[in-house]
Amino acid sequence: MIKCGIPAVSLNAFQVRMFTNDNYGDATITKIETERIEKELCENKIVIVTGFQGIDEHNNYTTLGRGGSDTTAVALAGALHADSCEIYTDVDGVYTADPRIVNDAIKLDKISYDEMLEFSNLGAGVLHNKCVKLAKENDIKLIVRSSMTREERYNSF
Repeated sequence: MIKCGIPAVSLNAFQVRMFTNDNYGDATITKIETERIEKELCENKIVIVTGFQGIDEHNNYTTLGRGGSDTTAVALAGALHADSCEIYTDVDGVYTADPRIVNDAIKLDKISYDEMLEFSNLGAGVLHNKCVKLAKENDIKLIVRSSMTREERYNSF
């Protein structure tokens, strides 16, 4: 672990007050109270939020299911009125096919929300359709980057 001298705080769904419905294995985020996050940010802290869980109206933990971490990131971006949200994954963007399988897959520089939703619905594993729908509804620019390289290649839409 590298120490950078920058204070950080790790928060779970209960601390953030990220509410969901009670569909425990595939819950939908219904509301996020941003006060705690905003307080920590105003204290110049890096805020890390657990990315796959929420709490229902009875304070029971729920999980968001497949794509829950990306969906949480986009939901937080929306609740905080961010202009964009960066998603880090094992590939360096959105391609015409899975680049791990198809050698001549073409990386797309830009893609629309609707095109990405179609890719997601057809099985593309880069982003879950819940995440893309939230980004579209909140007009949040999504940027897909690789967590495997420092190279600055990415998609945005």
